[in-house]
Amino acid sequence: MASGARSIRLCLRSVRPAPIPPRVGGRAHVSRRALSWTSARWYPPTEGDNGEGPHQGGAEGANTGGHQGDASSQTRAQASAEDRSAPSRRSGPDNDELARMNDRALADANNIMLKATTPPKIDLRRSFWSEDEEEPDLITDERTDEQFDEDDIMSLAHGKLEEFREFREYARIAAWEMPLLSKLAVPFAPPTAQEPLRFRYTSYMGEFHPAENKVVVEFSPRDLPLDEAQKLKLKKLLGSRYNPETDIAKMSCEQFEHQAQNKRYLSDLVDKLIVEAKDTTDTFEDVPLDTRHHRFKIKPKFPREWRMSDERRRFLADTRQQSLLLDERKEAEGTLIDGKEKLEQFFNPQEAEEQLPEYARAGLLQGTPKSTRLRF
Repeated sequence: MASGARSIRLCLRSVRPAPIPPRVGGRAHVSRRALSWTSARWYPPTEGDNGEGPHQGGAEGANTGGHQGDASSQTRAQASAEDRSAPSRRSGPDNDELARMNDRALADANNIMLKATTPPKIDLRRSFWSEDEEEPDLITDERTDEQFDEDDIMSLAHGKLEEFREFREYARIAAWEMPLLSKLAVPFAPPTAQEPLRFRYTSYMGEFHPAENKVVVEFSPRDLPLDEAQKLKLKKLLGSRYNPETDIAKMSCEQFEHQAQNKRYLSDLVDKLIVEAKDTTDTFEDVPLDTRHHRFKIKPKFPREWRMSDERRRFLADTRQQSLLLDERKEAEGTLIDGKEKLEQFFNPQEAEEQLPEYARAGLLQGTPKSTRLRF
């Protein structure tokens, strides 16, 4: 803080008027004013001066001062006297006024230094360690110049309203503008033999994406004007871009900035492949078609024999009818086995033995092992 006050004091000292220098000989030296480009000048004495002004020191002073006998200085003094013979002349402020100005400048500098060095007052009620202070809520306590009068909603609510406005805008577009696109609809026409290439583009609905310039082309070698040997050579040239299961070749390009450039590159590439396939200098007959890049997936199919047909329905009906007739015959003969009864005998062997006749129960106890008494 002291350095700041010192800088202010130096600035004020440079701006204040220069004090009256003491008289030396017959003339006085006028100090150079601050922030001035004019040089100091010597003025001859005039009538009415009391011999103490800053503009004295003319020819007489030159004769009585330390510059006596200097002819050149006398000549300059005479020229100056002739120039200053006009009624207009300069006069500086008196001593009292200069003293008052100096005192005022020093008082202002002292006040500025006192304000800079005085520590600020700390309000203990709002200090960091105050217990009564409540932490401001950054969401509800919005720091704005205007005072909140409970007549508006928070910024989060404004953001939610903006989101709803965007949804409603798209809903209006879908309701009123999208149906107008039906006027531009064109009936679908399948591609002809002169259009074997199928291009695919990617769009992100106006948003910038690095994959937006990508273009994919698909075609089948059987749709191109080539014979069998040329088609086989084309498949070998395609390599891993050929799918032997679907007989479709697929290539993509995204090295250029625009989609039109990538599409043109793919079109030229297909033309070069066709030219190479038609070249008869080397037909690649000794090179087999490599399909190791493709993994064939075996899809299970429903057996043809299991499909429901009229013959299958008649066969099932006859089988069920024969089973019913066999059960009725066994029931009449008494040889039909009741499954429910067998389960009860297995889980409750003692009750089953008590229900058997005496001769059967005695034979079971004498001749059959315990583990197989009820198994008949």
